[in-house]
Amino acid sequence: MSTEFGAGAVVEGLLLGGYVYNGLKSRAETLDEDNPDEELPQTTEVSVVGADDAAREAFERAVIVAESVNLARDLVNTPANFLYPESYAGVMGEVAQAAGLDVEVFDEAQLEQAGFGGILAVGRGSARPPRLVHLSWAPEGASRSVALVGKGITFDTGGISLKPGSGMEDMISDMGGSAAQLAALAAIARLGLGVRVDAWLPLAENMPSGSATRPGDVITHYGGITSEVINTDAEGRLVLADAIARACEDAPDYLIETATLTGAQLVALGARTAGVMGSDELRDLVADAGRTVGEQAWAMPLLEEQEDELKSPIADIRNTHNARTGGMLFAGLYLSRFVPEDVEWAHIDVAGPAWNGGGAHGYTPKRATGAPVRTVVEAVTRLAG
Repeated sequence: MSTEFGAGAVVEGLLLGGYVYNGLKSRAETLDEDNPDEELPQTTEVSVVGADDAAREAFERAVIVAESVNLARDLVNTPANFLYPESYAGVMGEVAQAAGLDVEVFDEAQLEQAGFGGILAVGRGSARPPRLVHLSWAPEGASRSVALVGKGITFDTGGISLKPGSGMEDMISDMGGSAAQLAALAAIARLGLGVRVDAWLPLAENMPSGSATRPGDVITHYGGITSEVINTDAEGRLVLADAIARACEDAPDYLIETATLTGAQLVALGARTAGVMGSDELRDLVADAGRTVGEQAWAMPLLEEQEDELKSPIADIRNTHNARTGGMLFAGLYLSRFVPEDVEWAHIDVAGPAWNGGGAHGYTPKRATGAPVRTVVEAVTRLAG
């Protein structure tokens, strides 16, 4: 093992494995379970010894990346009555200021005026209106550009197509894609990567009400594509479609999007392996980046035979095919309709990997994992050259 790899791995493991989220408990859990009369130490000091500049560089990179993963974990773990579109946009502004990013927030009136029909349709049922946040990192001399898009559903009831009640509390995690992209962009800026990066993060709360979007409604996405909403619980792709269309308007060289998108991802690949779809070369690069950093990912196809299932009798496309077969791939195919042919893109479905509903393992805690922050940072690092 090289000194460089060893220093980074040690630091990353310590910071990721030592993560604790106490939330809003009136008293932090500080007692030792085996010795109830003794309190656990609140801090532990660790010295990492390196022999050269490469080890220091690896150390500093690992600190930045791990801190970003833990930022994403904190955001995903935050209850939805505290983290909703407006307040979440405010947090993004604070992160942007600290990382030296430019930020622009679109409120519901601006979204309506600009025609972001997907974001508005999903957020229409909530008393808390949606937002779209644009963050950018634009270093001088950057010759390549990357767009990041992440799903930011701050709570997902399923809308009119209501989810079962059991386990619905875990749906605070449905903004994991946006948290990962925000944290990844903060890391990219702190690392000073020489590539322009623009993040477009759609934020909405998916609730059932008298004003909510219904199954059978037709919406018009940003850019003009119409979509028949078959199931309001397939809402993530509706907000992502708007954000992808807007991001591609700036003609980026690459687009990387991530979302806790489909239960079908867990059926196909399990709880720890992300499914990656999109342009062949970028898809494979992103999947390899994930495996390299320890966030398991696997390249998946987009199926020609699902093209007919995407068709709607009353709109350009429909948002789900109402079948048990290939649900993860159908969602990727839907999103592909909003990406121009000249933009290389990758979609990362992290429905399982972003949320650990079981016990802690390795350096992965219960609940929010921070995936795929490290994958995105590694992929953008490679693209920056």
